[in-house]
Amino acid sequence: MFKEFKEFISKGNVIDLAVGVIIGGAFTSIVTSLTTNLINPLIGIFIGKIDLSNLSLSIGKATFKYGAFLNSVINFLIIAFVVFLLVKTINKFIRKSKDEEVAETLDQTEVLLTEIRDMMKSNQSK
Repeated sequence: MFKEFKEFISKGNVIDLAVGVIIGGAFTSIVTSLTTNLINPLIGIFIGKIDLSNLSLSIGKATFKYGAFLNSVINFLIIAFVVFLLVKTINKFIRKSKDEEVAETLDQTEVLLTEIRDMMKSNQSK
């Protein structure tokens, strides 16, 4: 069982996933800082309150902290946009790679078909 676990953990996919999670956590803290320290004050200039995270609405004994929710929505939108750009870029490179493979395959097919045609011609002339 230890051997199987060692094989599993040493596969590239698991290591790539671990690196992605670590970088994702670091990126999330950067985006949170960006939202809290730069975007919120900018929005606060227009609405008159600098700290959006403290915005709340009280109805009876219930308190709705919509400012913290706004921070989370802004964080999500920034992260989602960056992931979108990343996936779009990766797909662009993958498409180019596949197109090159298809072109190479077509070239090989053309060569083989030409050889077959030439062999058929030589057989007909005999």
